[in-house]
Amino acid sequence: MKPIMDQATRSSFDLRLPAFVTMMRESQRLRLATLVRLRWLSVAGQTAACVFVAWGLWWPFPIGTCLALIAASVALNIYLSISFPASRRLSSTAAAGVLTFDILQPTGLLFLTGGIENPFTVFLVVPSIIASATQPPLTTVGVGLLAVVCTTALAFFHMPVPWPHGMSLELPISYVGGLWFAIVTTLVFSSIYIYRVAAESRALADALSATELVLQREQHLSALDGLAAAAAHELGTPLATIALVAKEMGRSVPADDPQREDVDLLVEQSERCRTILRQLSSLSSSSETHLARLSVMSLIDEVAEPHRNFGVALKVETVERDGAEPVARRNAGIVYGLGNIVENAVDFADGEVIIRAGWSESHVYIEVLDDGPGFAPEILDRIGDPYMSDRDSTERNTGGGLGLGLFIAKTLLERSGASITFANRASRGRVANGAVVVISWPRDVFLSNRPANRD
Repeated sequence: MKPIMDQATRSSFDLRLPAFVTMMRESQRLRLATLVRLRWLSVAGQTAACVFVAWGLWWPFPIGTCLALIAASVALNIYLSISFPASRRLSSTAAAGVLTFDILQPTGLLFLTGGIENPFTVFLVVPSIIASATQPPLTTVGVGLLAVVCTTALAFFHMPVPWPHGMSLELPISYVGGLWFAIVTTLVFSSIYIYRVAAESRALADALSATELVLQREQHLSALDGLAAAAAHELGTPLATIALVAKEMGRSVPADDPQREDVDLLVEQSERCRTILRQLSSLSSSSETHLARLSVMSLIDEVAEPHRNFGVALKVETVERDGAEPVARRNAGIVYGLGNIVENAVDFADGEVIIRAGWSESHVYIEVLDDGPGFAPEILDRIGDPYMSDRDSTERNTGGGLGLGLFIAKTLLERSGASITFANRASRGRVANGAVVVISWPRDVFLSNRPANRD
């Protein structure tokens, strides 16, 4: 049988990763129901504040106009709730429009109640934070700039702050400038910070989902032998009936009959079908010994075979043999993870990739070395992060640049109990002479194929 995932299968899966990531991005769009609920909360807070100041403190301000602006928010919420399902996910354009309203409406209220001198001006930061957590950079920048413009306008143009009748609040110009600077810097800092955190969280979620997809595919492929045996068992009975009827027809049709040739062909093909089904029914049991368990060298041969004959010499070496060669249960995660690392080495190698294996009484390790450009020093500490760019920015390395493959390989191997280190080989001058990846398991963990406990 072929390895669980050969080069063609791996390549076809890699081609589907961009579509998979796009699907994940679509599922992460901002839900309309989320904005509607947040706006209801805002309406409740605005109404409570206006009512308390107007009829609790009896401070004069244009309460009617303020309530009209709050009613506009209520009307928009009712319209969105009636016109669209709660599960609707907004495009970046639609989200930008809704968030724009959520900036302009409070700006109107603040204009009527003291502008930037009103302590509630800080709430203009909220739509920008929502945009930075859920929207692409262009939308985030647009919403943030609008919030800054509105904050700046409120610093110069506004009605007096509500205050006891016959009194007024006058803040020094320098203090107002400080308020403006504090609000704008808070908006910029919080937006950048939350955008980075959200982007990393989305990247990690997408990469982990892709990892699960790889494992599911490996498990489905490894289960095909069982499905084939089940199909052979179900087809065996009707095929036996067909074969019996064909033989009976062969006995009743004379040798010189014109239909004799067709009857003989029917008997021959039914026997051929029975032979094929016998092979399928024995597939699961035969693969039990050949594929269910792998020695270290068999594992390396299976991983390396799809990457040969690509213009790069692929060598396998054994550097340490302490005790019997370890033999463990097949682990789809190990096969795919090692294959991805070897494929990466072949892609970057100038002419040679070396796979070294060794085992002792305490450890099993595999090293993958290439003679390519090596890892850039500034990214060595970030190796394995999802969506990180490849080793350098040359055209040779622009075949995706998402870093998903290496992240998936690292995640799958670590789940098997391995520890992985990435480094550059011995340098010539200031130029690295290739990269080296070392995968190491405690021997008992490798033999059991159970992940080690990690703190």
